[in-house]
Amino acid sequence: MLGLKKKNKSSLLSILPEVRGKYLCNEMMSKHTWFGVGGPAEVMYYPEDDDDLSWFLKAKPYNLPICIIGGGSNLLVRDGGIPGVVIKLDSKFYKKWQISEGEITCGAGMRNSQLKKILLENKLGGLEFLTSIPGHLGGAVRTNAGCFGKELKDVLIGATIINGNGEVKNIPAKDLSLSYRHSLFPDDWIITSLTLKVNAQEPEITQKILDEYKQYRMNTQPHNVKTAGSTFKNPEGLRAWELIKKSGCAELEINGAKVSDKHCNFLVNTGNATAADIENLGEEIIKKVKENTSITLEWEVKKMGIAK
Repeated sequence: MLGLKKKNKSSLLSILPEVRGKYLCNEMMSKHTWFGVGGPAEVMYYPEDDDDLSWFLKAKPYNLPICIIGGGSNLLVRDGGIPGVVIKLDSKFYKKWQISEGEITCGAGMRNSQLKKILLENKLGGLEFLTSIPGHLGGAVRTNAGCFGKELKDVLIGATIINGNGEVKNIPAKDLSLSYRHSLFPDDWIITSLTLKVNAQEPEITQKILDEYKQYRMNTQPHNVKTAGSTFKNPEGLRAWELIKKSGCAELEINGAKVSDKHCNFLVNTGNATAADIENLGEEIIKKVKENTSITLEWEVKKMGIAK
């Protein structure tokens, strides 16, 4: 069945395979990113389940551009949008979970924050750091998300993936080659579920840890604003925010994009910024830090799409 927006249908749709999930044409990516910017996805595809996604990947045109997004919390989509098909795992199938001895398996479409309730209701711990990171679990694998001294690789047992040929495989964590804010596995692998280590823990202890993490973020990072979290990776042995401040970038702004007053490694859309404004601001920071410290900052925020 094809679920479609009635207006502005894409010509691409006529060559896509019929699926049980849903296609949307010219879907504005600004609705799917925390920055609140981004042009249209030519087609957005919501698979019904792994079988549906597998069929799509097998039957699609061989040269079709595709990409996958999660919760959009660490994403900057350019103003010209994204050609081809954007895949988002957002059906109930991708939010399922199951607990077994010492581990939990969750769909890649589950929000990290949803884990809080699961941990508390099932007297589990060990994933508190992950629940405090905005976004979806699938995206946490690609970036090896981490905070408070822990990274996803510390708790990941394995993942289910579907490759570009539509083959479903179970992959052990070691084969994902996770390192600081980085992974090294084929670009055409789509993570559809994760199996994570957990430990027995009383809800009171879990809640105390969660409260401490939340309070820390409230005190040190911007909230209730349009931001994508940490903009740049920390160079080895250094802190990006210190380099930014040292280089005189803490008060930079371009149109509606500005450096956060609360944490200068966060860029903020004050309301009317374009993706170009945000990207230009980031590049200006990289330039100034390079000039002042000889260090080249790397984007932690993932950029995709084309300029307008």
